[in-house]
Amino acid sequence: MASAVSLLLLSSPRPLRRVAPAPALHSHLASHSQARLPSLLGHGCETAVGVGGPRIRLLAPPPRASNPNNDNDNSGAVEAPDRLVAAVAYLYPFLDGVHHGRFLLAQFPLFSTLLSPLAPAARLFRSSPLTPFLLFLTLYFAVVRNQQAFSRFVRFNAMQAVALDVLLIFPDLLAQSFAPSTGGGIGFELFQSMESTVFLFLLVCLVYGGGACLLGKTPRLPIVADAAERQVM
Repeated sequence: MASAVSLLLLSSPRPLRRVAPAPALHSHLASHSQARLPSLLGHGCETAVGVGGPRIRLLAPPPRASNPNNDNDNSGAVEAPDRLVAAVAYLYPFLDGVHHGRFLLAQFPLFSTLLSPLAPAARLFRSSPLTPFLLFLTLYFAVVRNQQAFSRFVRFNAMQAVALDVLLIFPDLLAQSFAPSTGGGIGFELFQSMESTVFLFLLVCLVYGGGACLLGKTPRLPIVADAAERQVM
């Protein structure tokens, strides 16, 4: 018994052979692990199977969509000085076209009473023939084109006021060319209606534009809003 045990201990042990898995089993395990890795790691990664097993490559998250600035609802971002400057800019086209309301003011004295606080500004505006032109240059070059000193809110509203004043060229030309010489007839009535319409349009633009600016909102006036948008960068 002892000799048999000694012979067993002294004899060299046989090397163990590693049993390799079958090729079909290896491919099944690789495909199974490749299919389960994305579900475990989430959608922000992808796997690539090569030599040495699957490799994981993390993907960068998709960029967030930029939120454009909403000019119509920026009351919390506009400071009080910008609101005041933008609102005052709408006085320029109104004072330049207030003469179109002479018939309406004569028929309805209530308008004259409501607009009486603007009388000193109107007299100053008409004090010199160069005053409207100088104000035009000031608004356009010193405000609209001055990106360093004024915000886009101020420049956009100033550009709307300038564009509105440019539109007054057409009713002024019509008034000078087709104004009736007498105070009666259908021609005079049409002329009076045109003048009152221009004045009411300017008054609505002043109230709406100036009031919206004081509230921190960006008004978009008809006809001139798109033109002002293209001019303000």
